[in-house]
Amino acid sequence: MQKVCIFTGARPNFVKVAPIIRAIGKTEGITYQLVYAGREDDPTLEDSLFGDLQMPHPDIFLGVDCENLNELTGRVMSEFEQYLEQHETDTVIVVDDLASTMAAAIVTKKRGLRLAHLVAGTRSFDIRMPKEINRLVIDGLSDLLFTAGVSSNSIATREGAEMHKIYMVGNILMDSLRYNHDRWQRPACLEGIADGQYLVFTINRKALLADQENLRKMLDVIGKEVGGIPVIAPLRATVKEAISSLPAGGLTLVDSLPYLEFGYLTAHAKGIITDSGNVAEEATFHHVPCITLNSYTEHIETVKQGTNELVGEDAEQLRTALHRLVAGEWGSGSLPDRWDGRSAERIVQILLG
Repeated sequence: MQKVCIFTGARPNFVKVAPIIRAIGKTEGITYQLVYAGREDDPTLEDSLFGDLQMPHPDIFLGVDCENLNELTGRVMSEFEQYLEQHETDTVIVVDDLASTMAAAIVTKKRGLRLAHLVAGTRSFDIRMPKEINRLVIDGLSDLLFTAGVSSNSIATREGAEMHKIYMVGNILMDSLRYNHDRWQRPACLEGIADGQYLVFTINRKALLADQENLRKMLDVIGKEVGGIPVIAPLRATVKEAISSLPAGGLTLVDSLPYLEFGYLTAHAKGIITDSGNVAEEATFHHVPCITLNSYTEHIETVKQGTNELVGEDAEQLRTALHRLVAGEWGSGSLPDRWDGRSAERIVQILLG
Protein backbone atom coordinates (compact mmCIF):
# COMPACT_ATOMS: atom_id res chain seq x y z
CA MET A 1 0.00 0.00 0.00
CA GLN A 2 1.45 3.36 -1.12
CA LYS A 3 1.08 5.89 1.72
CA VAL A 4 1.05 9.50 0.54
CA CYS A 5 1.17 12.74 2.50
CA ILE A 6 -0.32 15.71 0.62
CA PHE A 7 1.14 18.90 2.11
CA THR A 8 -0.68 22.23 1.70
CA GLY A 9 0.39 25.68 2.83
CA ALA A 10 -2.36 28.08 1.73
CA ARG A 11 -5.96 28.22 0.53
CA PRO A 12 -5.23 28.04 -3.25
CA ASN A 13 -3.43 24.72 -2.73
CA PHE A 14 -6.68 22.97 -1.86
CA VAL A 15 -8.15 23.71 -5.30
CA LYS A 16 -5.22 21.81 -6.80
CA VAL A 17 -5.18 18.84 -4.42
CA ALA A 18 -8.95 18.20 -4.39
CA PRO A 19 -8.75 16.31 -7.73
CA ILE A 20 -5.85 14.18 -6.44
CA ILE A 21 -7.86 13.21 -3.37
CA ARG A 22 -10.80 12.20 -5.57
CA ALA A 23 -8.50 10.18 -7.83
CA ILE A 24 -6.87 8.39 -4.88
CA GLY A 25 -10.33 7.53 -3.55
CA LYS A 26 -11.09 5.68 -6.77
CA THR A 27 -7.79 3.78 -6.88
CA GLU A 28 -6.69 0.66 -5.03
CA GLY A 29 -3.25 0.36 -3.47
CA ILE A 30 -2.86 3.96 -2.35
CA THR A 31 -3.95 6.00 0.68
CA TYR A 32 -3.29 9.58 1.76
CA GLN A 33 -3.30 12.04 4.62
CA LEU A 34 -3.86 15.74 4.01
CA VAL A 35 -1.65 18.06 6.06
CA TYR A 36 -2.10 21.85 6.35
CA ALA A 37 0.67 24.09 7.64
CA GLY A 38 -1.67 26.59 9.28
CA ARG A 39 -4.23 26.67 12.07
CA GLU A 40 -7.57 24.90 12.10
CA ASP A 41 -9.28 28.29 12.57
CA ASP A 42 -7.34 29.97 9.74
CA PRO A 43 -9.60 32.85 8.59
CA THR A 44 -8.60 32.35 4.93
CA LEU A 45 -10.27 28.93 4.95
CA GLU A 46 -13.92 29.90 4.78
CA ASP A 47 -16.49 27.41 6.03
CA SER A 48 -17.79 26.71 2.53
CA LEU A 49 -14.41 25.95 0.92
CA PHE A 50 -14.21 22.21 1.52
CA GLY A 51 -17.90 21.71 0.79
CA ASP A 52 -17.57 23.64 -2.47
CA LEU A 53 -14.57 21.54 -3.48
CA GLN A 54 -16.30 18.35 -2.26
CA MET A 55 -13.22 17.31 -0.34
CA PRO A 56 -12.51 16.49 3.33
CA HIS A 57 -10.89 18.88 5.77
CA PRO A 58 -7.18 18.32 6.46
CA ASP A 59 -6.34 15.37 8.66
CA ILE A 60 -3.58 17.34 10.37
CA PHE A 61 -3.15 21.07 11.08
CA LEU A 62 0.44 21.95 11.99
CA GLY A 63 -0.77 25.19 13.59
CA VAL A 64 2.01 27.44 12.25
CA ASP A 65 0.96 31.09 11.97
CA CYS A 66 3.54 33.85 11.58
CA GLU A 67 4.41 36.63 9.14
CA ASN A 68 8.20 36.33 9.05
CA LEU A 69 9.09 33.86 6.29
CA ASN A 70 12.29 32.63 7.92
CA GLU A 71 10.52 31.99 11.21
CA LEU A 72 7.68 30.28 9.37
CA THR A 73 10.13 28.04 7.49
CA GLY A 74 11.80 26.93 10.71
CA ARG A 75 8.55 26.26 12.55
CA VAL A 76 7.05 24.27 9.67
CA MET A 77 10.22 22.17 9.43
CA SER A 78 9.99 21.37 13.12
CA GLU A 79 6.28 20.55 13.11
CA PHE A 80 6.38 18.57 9.87
CA GLU A 81 9.33 16.51 11.06
CA GLN A 82 7.28 15.53 14.10
CA TYR A 83 4.41 14.56 11.81
CA LEU A 84 6.65 12.30 9.69
CA GLU A 85 8.07 10.69 12.82
CA GLN A 86 4.56 9.73 13.88
CA HIS A 87 3.05 8.72 10.51
CA GLU A 88 4.43 6.10 8.13
CA THR A 89 4.84 7.82 4.77
CA ASP A 90 6.22 6.71 1.40
CA THR A 91 5.75 9.88 -0.66
CA VAL A 92 5.17 13.55 0.15
CA ILE A 93 3.45 15.76 -2.42
CA VAL A 94 4.11 19.48 -1.96
CA VAL A 95 2.14 22.11 -3.84
CA ASP A 96 3.33 25.34 -5.48
CA ASP A 97 6.10 27.55 -4.10
CA LEU A 98 5.44 28.86 -0.60
CA ALA A 99 7.99 29.08 2.20
CA SER A 100 6.04 26.34 4.00
CA THR A 101 6.19 24.20 0.86
CA MET A 102 9.98 24.53 0.74
CA ALA A 103 10.20 23.71 4.44
CA ALA A 104 8.21 20.50 3.98
CA ALA A 105 10.33 19.57 0.95
CA ILE A 106 13.58 19.93 2.91
CA VAL A 107 12.33 17.81 5.80
CA THR A 108 11.02 15.14 3.41
CA LYS A 109 14.41 14.68 1.73
CA LYS A 110 16.33 14.81 5.02
CA ARG A 111 14.28 11.80 6.07
CA GLY A 112 15.02 10.00 2.80
CA LEU A 113 11.43 9.96 1.54
CA ARG A 114 10.23 10.34 -2.04
CA LEU A 115 9.29 13.96 -2.83
CA ALA A 116 6.85 15.02 -5.56
CA HIS A 117 6.39 18.66 -6.58
CA LEU A 118 3.17 20.04 -8.04
CA VAL A 119 3.47 22.35 -9.98
CA ALA A 120 7.16 22.05 -10.99
CA GLY A 121 9.24 24.00 -13.49
CA THR A 122 7.59 27.40 -13.00
CA ARG A 123 9.94 30.38 -12.96
CA SER A 124 9.87 34.18 -12.90
CA PHE A 125 13.66 34.34 -13.50
CA ASP A 126 13.81 37.02 -10.80
CA ILE A 127 15.97 35.70 -7.98
CA ARG A 128 14.95 38.67 -5.82
CA MET A 129 11.55 37.04 -5.36
CA PRO A 130 11.38 34.75 -2.32
CA LYS A 131 9.08 32.37 -4.21
CA GLU A 132 11.69 31.98 -6.95
CA ILE A 133 14.19 30.72 -4.39
CA ASN A 134 11.54 28.34 -3.04
CA ARG A 135 10.90 26.96 -6.54
CA LEU A 136 14.57 26.35 -7.20
CA VAL A 137 15.05 24.53 -3.90
CA ILE A 138 11.91 22.40 -4.19
CA ASP A 139 12.54 21.37 -7.80
CA GLY A 140 16.18 20.62 -7.01
CA LEU A 141 15.18 18.26 -4.21
CA SER A 142 12.22 16.57 -5.89
CA ASP A 143 12.19 12.98 -7.15
CA LEU A 144 9.05 13.57 -9.20
CA LEU A 145 8.45 16.87 -10.99
CA PHE A 146 4.83 17.21 -12.11
CA THR A 147 4.73 19.96 -14.74
CA ALA A 148 1.78 21.69 -16.38
CA GLY A 149 3.22 22.19 -19.86
CA VAL A 150 6.09 21.95 -22.31
CA SER A 151 7.68 25.24 -21.21
CA SER A 152 7.93 23.99 -17.62
CA ASN A 153 9.47 20.75 -18.86
CA SER A 154 12.09 22.75 -20.74
CA ILE A 155 12.96 24.82 -17.67
CA ALA A 156 13.37 21.75 -15.48
CA THR A 157 15.54 20.04 -18.08
CA ARG A 158 17.67 23.14 -18.63
CA GLU A 159 18.34 23.35 -14.90
CA GLY A 160 19.67 19.81 -14.80
CA ALA A 161 16.70 17.69 -13.76
CA GLU A 162 16.97 14.13 -15.04
CA MET A 163 14.41 13.30 -17.70
CA HIS A 164 13.02 10.30 -15.83
CA LYS A 165 11.97 12.61 -12.99
CA ILE A 166 9.88 14.96 -15.16
CA TYR A 167 6.23 14.21 -15.94
CA MET A 168 4.04 16.60 -17.92
CA VAL A 169 0.75 15.79 -16.21
CA GLY A 170 -1.04 18.94 -17.40
CA ASN A 171 -2.61 21.79 -15.47
CA ILE A 172 -4.39 20.30 -12.47
CA LEU A 173 -6.34 23.52 -11.92
CA MET A 174 -8.33 22.45 -14.98
CA ASP A 175 -9.40 19.27 -13.18
CA SER A 176 -11.22 21.37 -10.61
CA LEU A 177 -12.68 23.74 -13.20
CA ARG A 178 -14.04 20.90 -15.32
CA TYR A 179 -15.36 19.00 -12.29
CA ASN A 180 -17.22 22.06 -10.99
CA HIS A 181 -18.32 23.48 -14.34
CA ASP A 182 -21.99 22.62 -13.77
CA ARG A 183 -21.90 23.52 -10.07
CA TRP A 184 -21.10 27.25 -10.31
CA GLN A 185 -23.39 29.48 -8.24
CA ARG A 186 -24.38 32.94 -9.43
CA PRO A 187 -23.30 35.43 -6.74
CA ALA A 188 -25.65 38.04 -5.31
CA CYS A 189 -23.31 40.84 -6.46
CA LEU A 190 -24.46 40.17 -10.06
CA GLU A 191 -28.09 40.97 -9.30
CA GLY A 192 -29.37 43.19 -12.11
CA ILE A 193 -26.24 42.56 -14.24
CA ALA A 194 -26.42 40.27 -17.27
CA ASP A 195 -23.82 37.58 -17.92
CA GLY A 196 -21.06 38.79 -20.23
CA GLN A 197 -21.80 42.43 -19.43
CA TYR A 198 -19.33 43.03 -16.60
CA LEU A 199 -15.60 42.94 -15.85
CA VAL A 200 -13.84 41.31 -12.90
CA PHE A 201 -10.95 42.94 -11.04
CA THR A 202 -8.75 41.15 -8.51
CA ILE A 203 -5.51 42.23 -6.87
CA ASN A 204 -3.38 40.64 -4.19
CA ARG A 205 0.33 41.19 -4.90
CA LYS A 206 2.06 43.14 -2.14
CA ALA A 207 4.30 45.01 -4.60
CA LEU A 208 1.28 46.42 -6.45
CA LEU A 209 -0.53 47.39 -3.27
CA ALA A 210 2.57 49.02 -1.79
CA ASP A 211 3.01 51.49 -4.68
CA GLN A 212 -0.08 53.55 -3.94
CA GLU A 213 0.65 56.24 -6.53
CA ASN A 214 0.96 53.75 -9.38
CA LEU A 215 -2.09 51.84 -8.15
CA ARG A 216 -4.00 55.13 -8.18
CA LYS A 217 -3.06 55.59 -11.86
CA MET A 218 -4.23 52.09 -12.77
CA LEU A 219 -7.54 52.47 -10.94
CA ASP A 220 -8.02 55.79 -12.70
CA VAL A 221 -7.46 54.08 -16.08
CA ILE A 222 -10.03 51.42 -15.24
CA GLY A 223 -12.59 54.03 -14.23
CA LYS A 224 -12.13 56.00 -17.46
CA GLU A 225 -11.83 53.14 -19.96
CA VAL A 226 -14.67 50.82 -18.98
CA GLY A 227 -17.32 53.10 -20.42
CA GLY A 228 -19.92 52.40 -17.78
CA ILE A 229 -19.43 48.62 -17.77
CA PRO A 230 -19.73 47.32 -14.18
CA VAL A 231 -16.41 46.19 -12.69
CA ILE A 232 -16.88 43.67 -9.87
CA ALA A 233 -13.93 43.53 -7.48
CA PRO A 234 -14.07 40.69 -4.93
CA LEU A 235 -11.25 41.52 -2.50
CA ARG A 236 -9.97 40.30 0.84
CA ALA A 237 -10.58 42.65 3.74
CA THR A 238 -6.92 43.66 3.99
CA VAL A 239 -6.80 44.51 0.28
CA LYS A 240 -10.02 46.53 0.46
CA GLU A 241 -8.47 48.47 3.32
CA ALA A 242 -5.29 49.06 1.31
CA ILE A 243 -7.17 50.70 -1.56
CA SER A 244 -9.88 52.36 0.53
CA SER A 245 -8.11 55.73 0.37
CA LEU A 246 -7.78 55.61 -3.43
CA PRO A 247 -10.40 56.75 -5.95
CA ALA A 248 -12.05 53.57 -7.23
CA GLY A 249 -15.08 55.01 -8.97
CA GLY A 250 -14.99 52.32 -11.65
CA LEU A 251 -15.09 49.44 -9.18
CA THR A 252 -17.83 47.74 -7.20
CA LEU A 253 -15.98 46.42 -4.15
CA VAL A 254 -17.37 43.21 -2.67
CA ASP A 255 -16.09 40.74 -0.10
CA SER A 256 -14.13 37.68 -1.22
CA LEU A 257 -16.47 35.12 -2.76
CA PRO A 258 -16.78 31.40 -2.04
CA TYR A 259 -15.11 29.15 -4.61
CA LEU A 260 -18.25 28.21 -6.56
CA GLU A 261 -19.46 31.83 -6.73
CA PHE A 262 -16.08 33.16 -7.82
CA GLY A 263 -15.97 30.44 -10.49
CA TYR A 264 -19.29 31.68 -11.87
CA LEU A 265 -18.13 35.28 -11.75
CA THR A 266 -15.00 34.66 -13.84
CA ALA A 267 -16.60 32.14 -16.21
CA HIS A 268 -19.32 34.58 -17.31
CA ALA A 269 -17.33 37.83 -17.38
CA LYS A 270 -16.74 40.02 -20.41
CA GLY A 271 -13.13 40.29 -19.28
CA ILE A 272 -10.82 40.05 -16.29
CA ILE A 273 -8.13 42.33 -14.85
CA THR A 274 -5.96 40.52 -12.31
CA ASP A 275 -2.49 40.02 -10.87
CA SER A 276 -3.16 36.33 -10.22
CA GLY A 277 -1.67 33.58 -12.34
CA ASN A 278 -4.39 31.16 -11.25
CA VAL A 279 -7.14 33.56 -12.33
CA ALA A 280 -5.41 34.03 -15.69
CA GLU A 281 -5.36 30.25 -16.14
CA GLU A 282 -9.08 30.10 -15.35
CA ALA A 283 -9.68 32.84 -17.93
CA THR A 284 -7.89 30.80 -20.60
CA PHE A 285 -10.03 27.78 -19.72
CA HIS A 286 -13.22 29.86 -19.99
CA HIS A 287 -12.01 31.70 -23.15
CA VAL A 288 -12.44 35.01 -21.31
CA PRO A 289 -10.10 37.95 -22.17
CA CYS A 290 -7.65 38.54 -19.33
CA ILE A 291 -5.28 41.43 -18.57
CA THR A 292 -2.57 40.47 -16.09
CA LEU A 293 -0.93 43.22 -14.02
CA ASN A 294 2.49 41.61 -14.09
CA SER A 295 5.47 41.40 -16.41
CA TYR A 296 5.68 37.61 -16.31
CA THR A 297 3.53 34.55 -15.83
CA GLU A 298 4.51 31.12 -14.55
CA HIS A 299 2.35 29.56 -17.28
CA ILE A 300 3.39 31.29 -20.51
CA GLU A 301 0.95 29.13 -22.48
CA THR A 302 -1.84 31.40 -21.18
CA VAL A 303 -0.22 34.17 -23.26
CA LYS A 304 1.07 32.20 -26.25
CA GLN A 305 -2.05 30.12 -26.72
CA GLY A 306 -4.69 31.48 -24.37
CA THR A 307 -6.52 34.72 -23.76
CA ASN A 308 -4.02 36.33 -21.36
CA GLU A 309 -2.01 39.51 -22.00
CA LEU A 310 0.70 40.88 -19.70
CA VAL A 311 0.80 44.63 -19.12
CA GLY A 312 3.24 44.74 -16.22
CA GLU A 313 2.49 47.45 -13.67
CA ASP A 314 2.18 50.07 -16.42
CA ALA A 315 -1.00 52.16 -16.42
CA GLU A 316 -0.60 53.12 -20.08
CA GLN A 317 -0.22 49.50 -21.20
CA LEU A 318 -3.30 48.74 -19.13
CA ARG A 319 -5.16 51.56 -20.87
CA THR A 320 -4.32 50.22 -24.33
CA ALA A 321 -5.25 46.65 -23.50
CA LEU A 322 -8.46 47.61 -21.70
CA HIS A 323 -9.55 49.77 -24.64
CA ARG A 324 -9.23 46.76 -26.95
CA LEU A 325 -11.01 44.48 -24.51
CA VAL A 326 -14.00 46.81 -24.09
CA ALA A 327 -14.16 47.35 -27.86
CA GLY A 328 -14.37 43.60 -28.46
CA GLU A 329 -11.03 43.50 -30.30
CA TRP A 330 -9.45 40.75 -28.20
CA GLY A 331 -7.97 37.72 -29.95
CA SER A 332 -9.41 34.26 -29.39
CA GLY A 333 -7.53 31.56 -27.49
CA SER A 334 -7.35 27.79 -27.30
CA LEU A 335 -6.70 25.26 -24.56
CA PRO A 336 -3.07 24.18 -24.15
CA ASP A 337 -2.07 20.53 -24.29
CA ARG A 338 -3.26 18.35 -21.39
CA TRP A 339 -5.61 20.94 -19.95
CA ASP A 340 -8.13 18.12 -20.16
CA GLY A 341 -9.13 17.53 -16.54
CA ARG A 342 -7.18 14.27 -16.21
CA SER A 343 -4.02 15.51 -14.51
CA ALA A 344 -4.90 13.93 -11.15
CA GLU A 345 -5.41 10.53 -12.77
CA ARG A 346 -1.96 10.75 -14.35
CA ILE A 347 -0.37 11.76 -11.04
CA VAL A 348 -1.88 8.83 -9.13
CA GLN A 349 -0.76 6.32 -11.74
CA ILE A 350 2.79 7.76 -11.64
CA LEU A 351 2.83 7.47 -7.84
CA LEU A 352 1.87 3.81 -8.16
CA GLY A 353 4.35 3.11 -10.96
